[in-house]
Amino acid sequence: VKAAKEHSIPEDLNKVLENKVMETVLDLSSVKLSVVEVTCSGDTDSEGIVSKSVSSHSDLIPGVYEGGLKIWECTFDLMDYFSEAEIEFTNKTVLDLGCGAGLLGIVALRGGAARVHFQDYNSTVIDEITLPNVVANCTSEGRRMGSGKDRKSSSPPSKRPRKADSSPDVLNRCRFFSGEWSQVSQLLLNSNKPGSKYDVILTSETIYNPEYYSALHDTLSQLLARNGRVYLASKVHYFGVGGGIYLFEKFIEEKNVFRTSMVKTIDQGLQRCIMEIAFK
Repeated sequence: VKAAKEHSIPEDLNKVLENKVMETVLDLSSVKLSVVEVTCSGDTDSEGIVSKSVSSHSDLIPGVYEGGLKIWECTFDLMDYFSEAEIEFTNKTVLDLGCGAGLLGIVALRGGAARVHFQDYNSTVIDEITLPNVVANCTSEGRRMGSGKDRKSSSPPSKRPRKADSSPDVLNRCRFFSGEWSQVSQLLLNSNKPGSKYDVILTSETIYNPEYYSALHDTLSQLLARNGRVYLASKVHYFGVGGGIYLFEKFIEEKNVFRTSMVKTIDQGLQRCIMEIAFK
C-alpha cells in the first residue's frame, strides 16, 4: 500500500522552477521530461521511478510507477472537450485525479475554480512535474521565468488560455497529494471540511488496469459531491493491460451507484472516449 502524503508548497517559488526546462504544450507550459530524466536523481527521485522508467523503457511499472511522467493523449482530448462543451469551472471545487503533469487542473484553475487539488500515485511526479507546472502557468513568478520572447511580446498570442490569476494566492487554492487512491481518499475525507466534496473530478487514462477499478470507483463515490460530475477520458481499449472504457462502463453499471454517458468519441488513431459520470 502506497501511503498518502500531502506535499507542501515551498515559500520560494523560484526554487520550484530551479533546473526546470519548460516546453509549450497546447498553450500551457510543461516541464520537459527529457531534461527531468537527466537531472532527476538521488534525493529528487527518492522513489527511483525516473531511473526505473528509463532503464526499463517503460511508461508503466504496476505498483511502482503509474505513468505520471508522460502526458498521455487523452489529456488533450479532455482539454479540447472543456472548450467545446464550455465546461464551467468558476467557483467550483475540482480534483485532478491521477494528475501527472496537472494540465487538467491548471485549466480548471485558469477557469476560475475556487479550489483545485492534484493527486498522483508518485510523489516524484508531484514534486518534479505537477507543482512546477502549476507555478509556471498560474503565478507571476512562473511567468517572469518564461522565455524572453514571451516577456517582450506586448500582445499574447490569441490562442492563449485566459490570463492566469497572477495573485500570489492562486497557490492557496491548490493542494497536492501523492499515494494510492484509497489512502489519498481517506486523507482528503479527514482533512477537508466536513461536507466539502468535489463539484468536478477530472481524470485521464486512469482505467488501463481493471485491477484498479474497484479503488477508483470507491474514490469517486466517496469524494464526488451529490450533484457533481466526473469527466473521464480513456482509450477504448488498452492492449497488454486489458482495461478500457466499455469494461469500466460495465463495472460502473454493475455497482449501480453512478450513471454514465459517452459525451465524445475520437476516432483518429486509437479510438478514445470521454465519459461523464454522475450519481444516479
